[in-house]
Amino acid sequence: MKLRSNSDSETKRAGIRLGEKLKPGDVVCLYGDLGAGKTTLVKGIASAFGIQERDITSASYTIIAEYDVTVPFYHIDLYRVPPGEVPELGLEEYFGTGGVAVIEWAERADEEVPEQSIRVTLHYTEDNAREIEIQGIDL
Repeated sequence: MKLRSNSDSETKRAGIRLGEKLKPGDVVCLYGDLGAGKTTLVKGIASAFGIQERDITSASYTIIAEYDVTVPFYHIDLYRVPPGEVPELGLEEYFGTGGVAVIEWAERADEEVPEQSIRVTLHYTEDNAREIEIQGIDL
């Protein structure tokens, strides 16, 4: 499925739609260039779980943020993690545990994530517009 977003608010709404379809145990892998809108999409997904948008940030020092909500929510941002160090993070602890894990820069963990993960790729198309391609779940 492909969606077009012309603004940050549309990207967040796409995230909300996706978040409303997620169930415990789901893993969402996000792919896209720097600034493509991955964190903006995560803000939408997280809001579907009752998490405030201001609580979702890009990784500066926090690699894995855990949110204790009805369905535990794990925001994993691998931007600052060298690919060779990803296996040391113990990501498998967050997969299939009854929570939902959303991974930014998931290409750095392709060997670690479950094969049946939901895959979302964000591409800039022009100015503030982007295409969001979602595989593994229907909205």
